[in-house]
Amino acid sequence: MIMKNQHKLASSLMAAAAGLFILTGCEGGDLYNVDSPDWISARVDSIKAANSASGDTEIDLLPQNEDVYTVGATDYSNGFWQAFSKYYVIPDGEKFQAQFNLHPNPDNVYYKNCVVIVANDVDRGGEGYQEYGAWRYDFTNDSVTYNSQWGNYLWFKYSASNMPMSPVDNVSEISEKMAGLVTLTVDRSKVDTFYMELNNGVVKKTYIQPYVLPNINPNQENTNIRIFVVVDGSYLEWESASSEPIGGYTSALDKQPISMELQNVPDEVGLGADLDSVMANVTALVTYEEGVTKVVTAEDLNFTSVPDTETEGEKLLIVTYNKTFKGENADKAITATATFKVVLEIIGIEITVKPAHTTYYYLVTDATSDLSDRTLAFDPTGMEVTVTYANGATAVIDNSKLVLPVVNAEVGTQTVAIATQNGISTNIDINVAESEAIDVIYDVKELGAADNSTGWWSAFSPDTKIEPGKSAVVTFTNYAGGSNWNNYVVILRNAALAEYAVVRSDNYGWGNGYAAARLGRDASDWGEWLAAINGANVMVSITNCNNGTVDVQADFVGADGTYYFQYYLGINTVDVDDLFFAFTVDGSHLVFD
Repeated sequence: MIMKNQHKLASSLMAAAAGLFILTGCEGGDLYNVDSPDWISARVDSIKAANSASGDTEIDLLPQNEDVYTVGATDYSNGFWQAFSKYYVIPDGEKFQAQFNLHPNPDNVYYKNCVVIVANDVDRGGEGYQEYGAWRYDFTNDSVTYNSQWGNYLWFKYSASNMPMSPVDNVSEISEKMAGLVTLTVDRSKVDTFYMELNNGVVKKTYIQPYVLPNINPNQENTNIRIFVVVDGSYLEWESASSEPIGGYTSALDKQPISMELQNVPDEVGLGADLDSVMANVTALVTYEEGVTKVVTAEDLNFTSVPDTETEGEKLLIVTYNKTFKGENADKAITATATFKVVLEIIGIEITVKPAHTTYYYLVTDATSDLSDRTLAFDPTGMEVTVTYANGATAVIDNSKLVLPVVNAEVGTQTVAIATQNGISTNIDINVAESEAIDVIYDVKELGAADNSTGWWSAFSPDTKIEPGKSAVVTFTNYAGGSNWNNYVVILRNAALAEYAVVRSDNYGWGNGYAAARLGRDASDWGEWLAAINGANVMVSITNCNNGTVDVQADFVGADGTYYFQYYLGINTVDVDDLFFAFTVDGSHLVFD
């Protein structure tokens, strides 16, 4: 796996009456059969009308076959490399096109759109699998690739966009403009060019390589490549493709429901509660014929409790759904079940055992000195909360059923509220203090070869433990490789080397605790940043906040005299008594002070 760091349609429809399309722009003038249903024709007409003045975003669309499915969770919860399109094989000398509706992340994070992966003709992760590279829809207008694309065979200098983007200044505009029906083109039909295009009639990004791709298949007689599309905190609705994917097309014809998986079923509901009201947030992931899925909300579901909610105890929830993919009455209803408990209403709450940690720490560096809304996560580890029910009975409630507060990053004692789902609350005092910064000095002064030849995950600094409430401060000179990820990397792990998270120099990372982190940086031009960090003296501060989280902050003054910073605040899932860190490099090297 690689790590990340419409359109005016020309003459293609006019030949439809004859039942044939002649592929223009491909050598040999191959003939293609038309197999496009009415809904695709309607879509083409609407796109053409909507983009009649789109200028250089014009698209000549190959005949499309319906291929209807969703990539990524529609609640935007899939991270990078978690949801994939089908494989589309493109032989040497041929052109491929597909269309999909792109839904970028609504939080307007510029890189959370879609990534085209170009690979050899091997299953992902299989023996001999290799990637030419990854090519993302946004374009940051840098002199090197810097997050818009990466890999060993795709070069930034061959990419261009009609809408160069600043990931800092134009974030909301970027997401809005990339949304909608996107046409993906991959063209191998020219003997001297490899061409790709992503185009929604507003944003057009191209890759024009003035030579063909090398053959990286294990079997050199096989000249095919594969492409697939990955999402990242986004999702897309695939609509059509010009050639059949591995596994076959998915028809847009109406489909009968086959099964469903219930989501968001509450563990407990109050005695005598109205069933439809307490299940209002339940959804179902419905699988239809041909494997197509869709999330259905409670409005289209029928709920039954066996027995009813008028008595306490565990109940069987029976959920029925009787709609087709297009919302018509199904031939046969489908059902799914879950269990929940009916309990007495909670009327009181008391903390009977305090949390193990009630003093939290934070460190202010230049990187975070301007943050006025910085907070610390509440840590319930070790806490026991007892609730009182309407009949006077008491019980210890699971902490996962409580509404927990956040704590302001301000020195002093803060009184915060812990509440039940029905709003009954109690207070607890949390102390907040400044962390003590401790300089870390390594016996080994250099990490990585001086010529930047050290590969990924092959050289490490010593693992250093950070006690609760302390901050480890490391300063070093960073010597960069050719791309933004070819710099220092911080590894957070325990004594057994199980990772909490890994964070890079370019405000990107991964791991169990990474998703909770608040990220920040001030680099608006990654090209300037990369030049500045090469040879810069960098200070990295790593804080054990004593609340199950870690903060990582970094700053430096570059060779250009400009100050740069980044931070990762609130990396969680951390055992405060078993926190270590180490540095690694990737085609770069460090000289420690």
